[in-house]
Amino acid sequence: METIIVTGCNGQLGRAINKELNGKYELVNTDVFQGEGITPLDITNVDAVVELARKVKPSAIINCAAYTAVDKQESDVDLSYKINAIGPRNLAIASTEVGAKLVHVSTDYVFEGNGTRPYVEFDKTNPVSVYGKTKLAGEEFVKQFAKESFIIRTAWLYGDGKNFVKTMLSLSEKYDEVSVVKDQLGTPTSTTELAKAIHYLLPTQNYGTFHGTCEGDTNWADFTEEIFRIAGKKTKVNHVTTQEYVAKNPQSAPRPAYSILENYMFKLTSDFMFADWHDAIEQYLKELL
Repeated sequence: METIIVTGCNGQLGRAINKELNGKYELVNTDVFQGEGITPLDITNVDAVVELARKVKPSAIINCAAYTAVDKQESDVDLSYKINAIGPRNLAIASTEVGAKLVHVSTDYVFEGNGTRPYVEFDKTNPVSVYGKTKLAGEEFVKQFAKESFIIRTAWLYGDGKNFVKTMLSLSEKYDEVSVVKDQLGTPTSTTELAKAIHYLLPTQNYGTFHGTCEGDTNWADFTEEIFRIAGKKTKVNHVTTQEYVAKNPQSAPRPAYSILENYMFKLTSDFMFADWHDAIEQYLKELL
């Protein structure tokens, strides 16, 4: 059985990868946090990364590790570059060293977020937040140092862990109404669907940059209403503008107003299709509740 190193195995995507690939590959789970069955690994340490890769000799490395606290990174720039840029660079160096494929997960934040049509992989990037800039730097390092790589940009991710869906459900237990922004557009994406896409790409040589989100699009307020509808919550959703929301909840980093990604490369080069976001959230809540 082929062996795969999974970084950030404790995160939402890392857990979904484990569920999807369990029994199909031998998984070496790594994270900065120690735990049962977890190999401690700091991806910002190139020597440690290369040493593990030489020892394990994986057929692939799946990088689910990232610094995702968007606001915090505006004042924590060095750590952001270390985790989101240097980390992927080190994994790319190690993957080439041992002849392994590298799967690297990136973000919609590499775009400015003021588009008028879904972004495709060939559109020009222009990140405006530290998070977006460091994730783009990570992509560039992967292209530079990994011989065989898949870069998958995703957005609005939810799964087993802390996420927007669970936050809204928690708020619905405490309040009769919530205020959610209506002018930020994107696609809620299930980690289950993203893990399926990664599983699909792994045995192939279909290398390159891909967009990987569920099909369709919505805004945060409408998404919240759908969550409450499926969960049978009566909580009212007040649709507010980003400006109105930020006035009451100051944020350090700008959010993209438009971050709908088109899975153009998947459609051009494969027959893999992501589920519609409505179906994916329904399935997620069915298992959660």
